[in-house]
Order: sequence, then structure tokens, then C-alpha cells
Amino acid sequence: QVQLVESGGGLVQAGGSLRLSCVASGRISSINAMGALGWYRWYRQAPGKQRELVASITSGSTTSYADSVKGRFTIARDNAKNTVYLQMNDLKPEDTAVYYCNAVVRSASYWGQGTQVTVSS
Repeated sequence: QVQLVESGGGLVQAGGSLRLSCVASGRISSINAMGALGWYRWYRQAPGKQRELVASITSGSTTSYADSVKGRFTIARDNAKNTVYLQMNDLKPEDTAVYYCNAVVRSASYWGQGTQVTVSS
């Protein structure tokens, strides 16, 4: 079992930056598997909209991004700290959403509780 806890959300003006963190914890064997094999993804869900994939990073640190955030967001992982980050720059009001961390390892999928990001115009 893996537990995920996100942090770093908040209220920011348009053009500002935030860095989200997602820390994984749980059984040592599960955490070690996450570091070696796991993929991480950040999703977001705005009010009245479906959850959408924002960014992902593979076990080999290959990254991919939604078109709407390319060039502004950066996903990174630190396996020594069991943490994945989402650096968000040049934020726009349309980035306002609850951001969720998702971890996938050995066909198991885990979710965090979400962190609110609000961008004011």
C-alpha cells in the first residue's frame, strides 16, 4: 500500500508560480517499488469539469505534458525523498482546480487527497 499526500497549493495572482509536492509513504517494499518502477501523474479537476491529466513522469524520468501547460509546468521526481513535484509557472486563471497526485506501480493505482490551486486575474 502507498499513501500520497499533496501540498503546496494556494491562492496566487495570474503570472505567478507555485510548486506542488506529493510525498509517498507506506510499506518499505512498496516505496522501493515506487522508486524503481512507479510512474507518477498530476491530474486536475476544475468545478463542473472532468478530471484531466496535466503531467506524467515515468520510472526513467521521461516526462509528458498536456498541451495547455507545456512550457509552463515541469514535473520532476526525487526518489530518495519519495516525492514528485509539479512546478507551475506563469499561472493563468484557467489553471484553477484541485490538483491530484497519482502513482501507479505494479498495476496498482494510488491517489492523494488533492490540493487546491486558485489563480486570480
